[in-house]
Amino acid sequence: MLTVNQVLELPVVQEGDPQILCATGLDTELRWVHVTESSENTELLLGRELVLTTLRNVADVPDFIRALRQAGAAGVIIEDPAGTNFSLADQGLPVIVLRRRTRFVAITEVIHQLLVAQQLEAVQFSRTVHEIFTELSLSEADEAHIVERTAALLRAPVVLEDVRHRVLAHADAHLENWINRSKFVGYLEHTGRATGAENWLQTPVGAARRRWGRLIVPAELEDDDRAAMVLERAGQALTIARLSGRDQRELLYQTRTATLHELAAGHNYSDKELAIRTQALGLAAAAYYVPVVISTSAAASATETQLADRALLEELDQLADSLHLGILAGLLKPGYLSLLLPVRARELVDSTLQGFTRRLAEQLTAPVAIGVGPEGSLATAIIGLDQAAQVAEIVPNLPTRAQPYYRFADLRLRGVLSAMGADARMRSFAHAELAGLLNPLDQPALDLLELYLAHSGNKSALAKAGYLSRPTLYARLSKLESKLGVVLDSAESRASLQVALLWYRLHG
Repeated sequence: MLTVNQVLELPVVQEGDPQILCATGLDTELRWVHVTESSENTELLLGRELVLTTLRNVADVPDFIRALRQAGAAGVIIEDPAGTNFSLADQGLPVIVLRRRTRFVAITEVIHQLLVAQQLEAVQFSRTVHEIFTELSLSEADEAHIVERTAALLRAPVVLEDVRHRVLAHADAHLENWINRSKFVGYLEHTGRATGAENWLQTPVGAARRRWGRLIVPAELEDDDRAAMVLERAGQALTIARLSGRDQRELLYQTRTATLHELAAGHNYSDKELAIRTQALGLAAAAYYVPVVISTSAAASATETQLADRALLEELDQLADSLHLGILAGLLKPGYLSLLLPVRARELVDSTLQGFTRRLAEQLTAPVAIGVGPEGSLATAIIGLDQAAQVAEIVPNLPTRAQPYYRFADLRLRGVLSAMGADARMRSFAHAELAGLLNPLDQPALDLLELYLAHSGNKSALAKAGYLSRPTLYARLSKLESKLGVVLDSAESRASLQVALLWYRLHG
């Protein structure tokens, strides 16, 4: 925009031999030019006008200038070829005297031409920006392409990051120690510069109340207003791109889920038919496949579980892309995602699983339970998803979870009892063994029994773990034996109670 200082440099103004009486606000941007000869006309000003005057009908010059400042004038140019000695203190706006006779019409004409030209250029730039980002949206350009075009328009580096400060795309940006630097720059819900260690211009990206990132210019800019307009249009284009991509991915996820359910239902598909159906959805051809089920279920509402499942599907796709793995993932049931993992050779199964689960744990903010079924052909892996699901259901009940993933063999007795959850004979056995503690329910006694069995009947260790004195412990154990109707010192009794209690904890 045109400033008072730039007006002073114009040849038509220099011909008037300008003298600066007050230099405050020389960088103020002009909106228009106004000519007045009376202090009564100051009310006609709208703000940011450069006022030209000869003071012909002005009696008190300081009051006149103060009135102009209060009306929002950007500056005052006074024509005074007579060389009047103005004694003016700082008036809070620029005051310039032309010591030669000057045609105001010549000055206004030049300034108006410059202002109109700038306005037309700004309109044309805005139109160009609109056309560019509209075309990017219609052509379904990805995030990287949108960021590159934004940087080209601004002639400055641009970074797109998510809410965890991970860089999703960038153009010409210096990314050293980026996450730590970005953490100290506050998020804004509008376009602007946030307070923080870095004075970055930014705009939020994503629908209102569902922001998933921000667009940043980590550099100084000549024109923040113009850059802000470009960033906002880029942010809108990125939001549209994400929504469009999400719609496409949602359809893909639904198709993958339906296909996995259909294939696991036991239809007699040939190996060739299985390969055609799964590879059409992105599963890579491989010698072996590993069935994996990931559980996100916790004490959460149905909506929260659905959102967690959806987010995990996206994380799995992104991770698979980064590892160049053509996986097939879908929703098994709320809180459980099924996954077929391709492996080139059987000896690579464990290393592939370890690398995949380790990277997944690094990306997720909450822990998940991972169950793995028997690897083999595609048909074997599809059937093995059921076993992997059983393992994933049991893993959260393990006393410790030191492994990144579990197979059925890792669960030992818990695995067997979990598989026997629907067995009526097992239910009858467990309830008969624990009848004295279940009718009515005596939870403290169940907890004491579990602690006793965990310490293999060692009363000294049990007393220390339960912070109980020996007499108190013996009294409680005697009461427990009476309720159960067994002798706890018997190894057979402890084994039966251990099996019954494990089954009860798993199935109730």
